[in-house]
Amino acid sequence: MIVPVTGVFAAVIGILLLVLSAQVVKFRLKYKKGLGTADDRDFEAAVRAHANLVEYAPLGLIMLAIAELNGVASGLIYWTGMALVVGRILHAFGMINGRGGTHWARMVGILLTWLAILVAALLLLWNVWQVYG
Repeated sequence: MIVPVTGVFAAVIGILLLVLSAQVVKFRLKYKKGLGTADDRDFEAAVRAHANLVEYAPLGLIMLAIAELNGVASGLIYWTGMALVVGRILHAFGMINGRGGTHWARMVGILLTWLAILVAALLLLWNVWQVYG
């Protein structure tokens, strides 16, 4: 079995991870700091944007892949994956541009991420109930 829809979303999130990683490395080189954030708000925001992606994206992608492998309609996988990817991009944008503070993109991004994870969970539960219920 293959998961082409989830594969595309995983690729985009992988690229986003590299972009956010480069932001962190830029600050680590600037401050010659292997750990911590040198009490720099922008550095801390970059670290948290990267970490937040790592905290949320894997579970979302795993859930999408399982749903796709289980035969959930590809349109549902597509729109759920779009919400996850757009949410992660918006969150990172808002975190960095809001310097870790309140920013509309950060708020919309986390809401889209949560919605995508909730929808993926419901799709998985519905799928299992249809098969075994």
